[in-house]
Amino acid sequence: MKQQIYWHTTVQMPDDSNLTPIPADVDVAIIGGGYTGLSAARTLAQHNINVVVLEAETIGWGASSRNGGMALTGLKAGMATVVKKYGRELAKRLFQYSLDSVDTVEQIIKEENINCGFARTGHLFTASKPKHYEALKDEVDFMAKEFNHKVRLVSAGELKSEIGSDIYHGALVDEVSGGLNPAQYVAGLAAAAEKAGAILCARARVNRLGAARSGKRFVIETERGSLSAKSVLAATSGYTGNVTKKLQRKIIPIGSFIIATEKLSDGLANELSPKNRMIFDTKHFLNYFRLWDNRMIFGGRAAFFPENENTVSQSAEILRREMVSVYPQLDDIKVEYAWGGTLDFAFDQMTHVGEVDGMFYSLGYAGHGVAMGTHLGKTVAEAMVKGNIKEHPFAQFNFPNAPLGLYDGRPWFLPFAGMWYKILDWVE
Repeated sequence: MKQQIYWHTTVQMPDDSNLTPIPADVDVAIIGGGYTGLSAARTLAQHNINVVVLEAETIGWGASSRNGGMALTGLKAGMATVVKKYGRELAKRLFQYSLDSVDTVEQIIKEENINCGFARTGHLFTASKPKHYEALKDEVDFMAKEFNHKVRLVSAGELKSEIGSDIYHGALVDEVSGGLNPAQYVAGLAAAAEKAGAILCARARVNRLGAARSGKRFVIETERGSLSAKSVLAATSGYTGNVTKKLQRKIIPIGSFIIATEKLSDGLANELSPKNRMIFDTKHFLNYFRLWDNRMIFGGRAAFFPENENTVSQSAEILRREMVSVYPQLDDIKVEYAWGGTLDFAFDQMTHVGEVDGMFYSLGYAGHGVAMGTHLGKTVAEAMVKGNIKEHPFAQFNFPNAPLGLYDGRPWFLPFAGMWYKILDWVE
């Protein structure tokens, strides 16, 4: 098994062999070279705005090329919870954004001719417990009534048509979701942003961000030089750091890990996932998985801490056990790749858009960043152009700090959170 990102073996990722110089002056500086930053840069450049993307590593290095490649409808929080917290009208707008986000991904891929295997094969939400399936029954009626969105149930007796596993108690199918190769997609999105006129600067970690004395422009110091910008957009997700301290205190970086098997036979692949769905379960300590090129791509929150050599190795062992518990057919199948990435969770598990100290931001995707990051990059950029960021649906509610202020950006509580979720799964 290699500690290597499988997706990176399928495409030539942007590298640092020929670094673009840091411009002295721009209209907009975007911190973060993932889906959000690149999508925003493409949109701003299409509006003839001088924009630079400042990426600490190489373009697309972070979660944007490390995830499971699922472009999903919905939010991390259940829509019933969203309705209860924010009201029906805002909840409908937020859910519509999730539908629009998949459309935006599809549109960009078509417009830019990005070869990343995008297909709307739908997602399968599997019930890990009998009572979870009962809750899914209510979900079908609720989504139809409140959002005019059609999803359907699959009973345990019918699941063989959807998944080659006997451990689930039924499932919910949403046909609107899709899947893609995330590294191919982010590489294509980077090329599209450059084609539109955006400047992409790798190895340009931002070390300091401050306003000039006039108060009208930001002064940004990077490891490769300084620049000034009229506006700044923070698109740093799980890698949000000290430079944007107020935002760092609102975001929890959580590790997510994935293994990829050797190539499977056509017959076995078809048995495991006959319709090639994006699959994830109802557990708190969830698993998510899908096929790509006849490999099983199996991920989960095996360890909450961000990726390093030890957490990847330990997580790979956990994920292999989980994979075999779902699919005993894979017991003798070799795992060839294992890797990790870092997600961004807000304390309310919602995505947030807005402005703080004159700086724009879009953060908190909680595992829904493939589509939502792309769409919010686009729509936040449009709001920056129009000057109406406060009207954005994801700017309509509070972006909370930690309870009692017990968080300075260092997630000391992650082991306790992991234990709590395991206990919840065990109790249920």
